[in-house]
Amino acid sequence: MGRGRVQLRQIENKISRQVTFSKRRTGLLKKAHEISVLCDAEVALIVFSNKGKLFEYSTDSSMERILDRYEQQSNAERQLVPTGSESQGNWSLECPKLMSTIEALQRNLRHFLGEELDPLSLRDLQLLEQQIDTSLKRIRTRKERALQNQNNMLAKKLKENEKTQTEHAQCEQQNLSQNSSSFIQPPPATIEFPSLTIGGSFQAIEGANKEAETQPQPSTNTVIPPWMLRHVNR
Repeated sequence: MGRGRVQLRQIENKISRQVTFSKRRTGLLKKAHEISVLCDAEVALIVFSNKGKLFEYSTDSSMERILDRYEQQSNAERQLVPTGSESQGNWSLECPKLMSTIEALQRNLRHFLGEELDPLSLRDLQLLEQQIDTSLKRIRTRKERALQNQNNMLAKKLKENEKTQTEHAQCEQQNLSQNSSSFIQPPPATIEFPSLTIGGSFQAIEGANKEAETQPQPSTNTVIPPWMLRHVNR
C-alpha cells in the first residue's frame, strides 16, 4: 500500500520539537545556499526559534542590501497597484477631464481645417491665423532644409560619379598606352624608283630608237595601175 499523506501539526513533545527544529533548520539553510550557488540568485533567509533565537543566511553575507532591495520593490508595487476604492475614485475624477480634453482637441483640429469658424470671435480668428502662420513658417523651414539635404546628397553623388568616370578613363588610357608600346610595327616597305642618271636615260632612249628601227617599215613600192601609166605617157 502507498504511504498516506502525513498531516502537519505541532509536535507536542518539547524535546522532539527542538530536535526536529534543529534538523529542519540545518536542511533549510543548506537548501538556501544551494539555490544561491546553483542558480546565481540572491537569497535571504531569516528564522526565529520558539525561544526567540535568530538564525539567518544571506548570499555573500549581504543581508542588509537584500532587505533594502526588498523594501524598495515592495513600495514600488504598492504605488503601482492602488486599492479598489482609490482606483474607482481616481477614474471617476479623471474621466470627465479626459473627455473635455478630447473635445477641445477635436474642436481645434476642425478650426485648423477651416471648419466651424462662425462661433469664433475676431480675437479668436486672429489667434488662429497667427497659429497657422507659425505652423506654415515651420513647415516651409523644414521643407527648405529637406530640399537642401537632398541637393547636397545629389551633388555628392554627382561628384562620386565624376570621380569614378575620371578614374575609369585614366585606367583605359594607361591600358592603351601599355598595349601600343608592346605592339611591334613591321618595317616600312621599300619603294624602287627609276634611275635618274643621264647615262641611263640616254641609253634607254637609244635602245628605244633601235627597237623602232628594227621594226619593219611599211613598203612604199606600189604597183601603178595601167590607166595611170597611160596618162603618164601622154
